Amino acid sequence: MTDFRPDPAFAAGSIAAAEWPLCHVRLQDDARFPWLILIPRVEGAVELEDLSVEQRAVLMEETVRAGALVRRLGAVDKLNVGAIGNVTAQLHVHVVGRRRDDGLWPDPVWGRGPAVPYADEERARLLDLIAGG
Repeated sequence: MTDFRPDPAFAAGSIAAAEWPLCHVRLQDDARFPWLILIPRVEGAVELEDLSVEQRAVLMEETVRAGALVRRLGAVDKLNVGAIGNVTAQLHVHVVGRRRDDGLWPDPVWGRGPAVPYADEERARLLDLIAGG
């Protein structure tokens, strides 16, 4: 795991936020939704099957941890969790907080509308919260 690098495409819409035992954690820079991206630091991983049984178990626990953290980042009625990878093949898991009154409810958020970047102060506050969580 020492040669791990997130796909450069992640830099366009998200910010490095934390390093957990398995995953590099990023904050999606879209104030419409509290949203974390977990990227397992496993070189060449594209699908869940590319992880060992132990790594899959850690990923599940980190996904649950991310869900709890997303609930602290903003108001959430439902968590959406997905490992789609159609745009960026590198294995990653989105953990997105949704509200019944958000502009896209009940539709999926992926690829829908332009992102609304966080204001600098709010982004810094959320990054601090993530780093502590």
